[in-house]
Amino acid sequence: MFPNLDIDFIIFGIMPYAALTVLVVGSIARYDRDPFTWKSSSSQLLRRKQLFWGSILFHVGIIIVFFGHLIGLFTPVWVLDAIGVPYWIKQWMAVIIGGPAGIVALVGSTLLLHRRLVDPRIRITSSFADIGIMVLIWLQLVIGLLTITQTLQHMDGAEMVRFMNWSQSIVTWNVNAWTTMVDVHWLYRLHIFLGLLITALFPFTRLVHMISGFAAPFRYLLTRPGYQIVRSRRRRSLEERRRAFDARQGTTRPPTTTAAE
Repeated sequence: MFPNLDIDFIIFGIMPYAALTVLVVGSIARYDRDPFTWKSSSSQLLRRKQLFWGSILFHVGIIIVFFGHLIGLFTPVWVLDAIGVPYWIKQWMAVIIGGPAGIVALVGSTLLLHRRLVDPRIRITSSFADIGIMVLIWLQLVIGLLTITQTLQHMDGAEMVRFMNWSQSIVTWNVNAWTTMVDVHWLYRLHIFLGLLITALFPFTRLVHMISGFAAPFRYLLTRPGYQIVRSRRRRSLEERRRAFDARQGTTRPPTTTAAE
């Protein structure tokens, strides 16, 4: 069944299923264990201007790149044939739209990574995962842009159709889909490898805030409770603390009323 346990089989045959499994199981486990970490820690008070431009450029570019890959890879080939879209037109659209979007995302990620590495106050509050995932994304954008040099040599769309068939075969559990990718250029190979690696690391990094950002409105509308009860960790009530403070200062104030009273 698996005649050649080589690098092609590992990247194109095993890693997609392993990465998707880790993504789903890891995300569920993290949410179940510690749902309050499903966020991106803020450092907005430090280097705000660089954060603003870096964040805007990165998010705009990466959203276009992400959905471009999603639509481009998982649109069935027969749909293109049915609506009469030549493969070379789709190939040019990928270059013309994806190229500038990748550059915008790369500029934004460079600003964010520089900010996180150079400023000692931000560096000390950044975890290894924070910096590591940004480095991987930056490398992925660079390699993705470099693949354009190979794409321009195959503007008939044949290479694009190959990637589409492989991606869709993974979804349909075709275990032999990896055999169609054995002779792709090493830039494509490295690009796919890093993409799958980032997918597997997704649940363990700040990237999970992507899910929380999309899910928050639906969770709020569908499952929000009527009331939220929060137990205070203080041993003394706020009223007792206020009276003790007034006693030390030698002042008196009328007692306050609470909702319970």
